[in-house]
Amino acid sequence: MVHCCVLRVLLMLSCTPAWPAAVFIISEQQQEKLFRPESRGSHLRVRRGWIWSQIFVEEEDSTPRNIGQLKSDYDSGDFTIKYILSGEGAGEIFIIDEYTGEISSLQPLDREVKPYYTLQAQAINRRSKQPVEPESEFIIKVQDINDNAPEFINEPYVSSIPEMCPTGTTVIQVTATDADDPMFGNNAKLIYSILQGEPYFSVEPTTGIIVTSWSQLDREAKEIYLVVVQVKDMLGLSGGFSATTTVTISLTDVNDNGPTFQHNLYTFAVSESAPVGSTVGRIMAEDGDVGVNARMNYSLEDLEESSTFTIHTDPETQEGIIILAQPLDYENKRRFVIAVEAINENTDTRFLSMDQFSDRTTLKITVTNVDEPPVFSGTPYIWKVLENAQTSTQVGTVYARDTDITNTAIRYDLSETPDTQQMFRIDPDNGTVYVTNLLDRETAAWYNLTVFAREILDNQLSSSVSVLITVLDINDNPPALAHDYQPFVCEDAQPGELIELISATDADDPVDGQHFYFSMIPDKHINPNFTIRDNQDNTASVLARRSSFRRQEQTHYHLPVVIRDSGTPVLSSTSTLSIRVCVCQPNDHCPSDGAQTHTLPLDISMQILLGLAVCCITLAELLS
Repeated sequence: MVHCCVLRVLLMLSCTPAWPAAVFIISEQQQEKLFRPESRGSHLRVRRGWIWSQIFVEEEDSTPRNIGQLKSDYDSGDFTIKYILSGEGAGEIFIIDEYTGEISSLQPLDREVKPYYTLQAQAINRRSKQPVEPESEFIIKVQDINDNAPEFINEPYVSSIPEMCPTGTTVIQVTATDADDPMFGNNAKLIYSILQGEPYFSVEPTTGIIVTSWSQLDREAKEIYLVVVQVKDMLGLSGGFSATTTVTISLTDVNDNGPTFQHNLYTFAVSESAPVGSTVGRIMAEDGDVGVNARMNYSLEDLEESSTFTIHTDPETQEGIIILAQPLDYENKRRFVIAVEAINENTDTRFLSMDQFSDRTTLKITVTNVDEPPVFSGTPYIWKVLENAQTSTQVGTVYARDTDITNTAIRYDLSETPDTQQMFRIDPDNGTVYVTNLLDRETAAWYNLTVFAREILDNQLSSSVSVLITVLDINDNPPALAHDYQPFVCEDAQPGELIELISATDADDPVDGQHFYFSMIPDKHINPNFTIRDNQDNTASVLARRSSFRRQEQTHYHLPVVIRDSGTPVLSSTSTLSIRVCVCQPNDHCPSDGAQTHTLPLDISMQILLGLAVCCITLAELLS
């Protein structure tokens, strides 16, 4: 008979004194199963119910102990009920007293390995071997203790922030975990704190977010900070576990420093013989920034406006390199005073005013003396001399001096080459060059001499200069026919017919160019055969004056030609043309021998042929 649906509940103390016994409430479905009638042999019986408490076992407890008890409400204490335990850990981790239903643990448990165990309980009548209760499932929970220290994840922690960033700037977040039960007490409740890094940084206790707590973080003073963060469980209460991690925080550069020269005056010395482009020296304006924020440009303010030096920036070191831009002369100028300015290439007025991004200093450059060779007053020397100049004629004078303070005396020498040998000489004391031999422009129109100037004392330093002497033309060569003309006149030539066009040459080279005049030899008799006509263009035409020239009468005619030039004095020459008489062929062509084949009379031909025949017959008889 079923009287009610409410089960009696037996409160049983857990083995953990600090925890009150919890009541395990059987669900309605379990109640239906418990009180549903089942056939047991030929009798019907009503299931009654288990009585137990929810069982807790504290982890890491290595002492075997009683942790709870199972009991059927059929159990009258006469040990007729046998209790059987099965499921996870039954017989190894948990055992049950088959008479009393008391459950004991045999070994320590680890909640982080397994937080609970599911077991099944049976109650069997020892006599009938039949269950007095249906098999039922229950749970043994492993109760957490604080046996795990928190651990930081995602290490190592590295971050960077700009220097001079405002207070409260987020740097990075550190995160720790704890394997203990976050739902049980404070074992896994974590609190973060700073052990090293204050007052520059702080950490939010519950989130682990690190923020700046100092607004004047200066990279130039300290670039890297090692911040040690501690995490504690148990909300930081004593007796808990803790762990630490180190956060590396580097400050990135901002342009909060301008260039600064360490000295008000920089001095350098440079030799007067240094070539243009030489490096005189380097200066450096210090800038605490790095990278693009440290780039700077230098400029020179030459107080004397000489522009003798320039300056540019070394892209690697940011030094100002001073370069010689013009030749130096110790005797002319021995010292330069120049202002230098360095200014940042990039500026940022959030940190400095514009005038703080530049600085000035002064350069003092001293020129050192060098014993220099003599210096000629003019380079090169270009002179002219007439080709009819007499020996010992003065052509020109070179002048060199020692520019050093000692002003050593100079001696001159003339280099001799096959072309100039014995043509000129030089006075070793004053540098005057003289003609020593007859000159001929038509043989050599110019001479290139090398004159040496050498110091008499000290190191006998020397230098040289080129002297170019041009030989000026005089009219010392008469004109002559340009070619070896071979004129001819045809037998059928007509009066006024052109026999030859002639021209002339002259070895001289007057400034205004040559102009030739052609004529015949003056004579009281006029040449009856030919005449010469001057064309006024440095050519002349030879013309026939009559006709009917006969080779049988005369094979050659001789015609003298007078040629005069336009020089001063006027020079002339006479050339004779030999004019052949020619029996011309078509197109006025004259055979090279100038002769023509004539037809002989028949009687003469026959006589010759007969004579030749008689000679041939006589010769044949003699040979036979």
